[in-house]
Amino acid sequence: MKEIEASLISKIVAGLCKDACYILPDDVLAALKKAEKDEESPVGKETLHVLVENARIAVDEKLPLCQDCGVAVIFLEVGQDVHIVGGDLNKAISDGVKQGYAEGYLRKSVDAHPYTERENTGDNTPPVIHTTIVPGDKLRISVMPKGAGSENMCALFMLVPGDSREGVVRTVVKAVEDAGGKPCPPLVLGVGVGGMADNVMVMARHALLRKLGEPSKNPDNAALEKEILKRVNDLGIGPLGFGGRVTALAVHVESMPTHIACMPVAVAFQCHSARHKEAVI
Repeated sequence: MKEIEASLISKIVAGLCKDACYILPDDVLAALKKAEKDEESPVGKETLHVLVENARIAVDEKLPLCQDCGVAVIFLEVGQDVHIVGGDLNKAISDGVKQGYAEGYLRKSVDAHPYTERENTGDNTPPVIHTTIVPGDKLRISVMPKGAGSENMCALFMLVPGDSREGVVRTVVKAVEDAGGKPCPPLVLGVGVGGMADNVMVMARHALLRKLGEPSKNPDNAALEKEILKRVNDLGIGPLGFGGRVTALAVHVESMPTHIACMPVAVAFQCHSARHKEAVI
């Protein structure tokens, strides 16, 4: 049994929060640079150039990539042979978020009650935590600061089996078309298919953690990703909605079995600032 101190978890989460808000992952930056070369629209090309330059300045000056530093979404893979000592795991995560957002001068964006006073909690907690138990003695922590522009476009659709594969493609493409420039394209799209209403959204969001453009290991999902990406980019929405060929950088699909009478589909939008960092203890 491996013991991990809760205080160490807090320290690591604090660092991940800051790094995620300052440093665009290498795969995302490379995709933006490629998109700048490929984009046919002069306005779209210039927009992409500005986004790449913004990423450089954020690293050099340790400034947030975007003023919306988002809600801290945390994915935990907890090895079944791990024992957390010296405190509660969820509290350790929350303390790390609190510490990171304070030390990094990151905007606090969490309201305590959604439909009354809308009072800011002042420390960007509570985070959203998704925990999975896995074999082994490691703890993997992935931090995804999720801003509201893209989050507001996320959607759940309860399709029926008769809608078939084409129904999935049509539904996702229509969701992007309806969103237009609101989620700050070029986008990364996480798509979940199957399961039930509660976990299909988590699947879609989890898909955003995959290395950008890395095809699914499931050949059916990989083919779906390729088709959706082409049809989304054919919409002509373009960078930040100014028009062009690059509306999405990548589409990542995750799927799982579902009820014989169901076909849930979830779309998780991520803006061009596709921020996430992870650590393994």
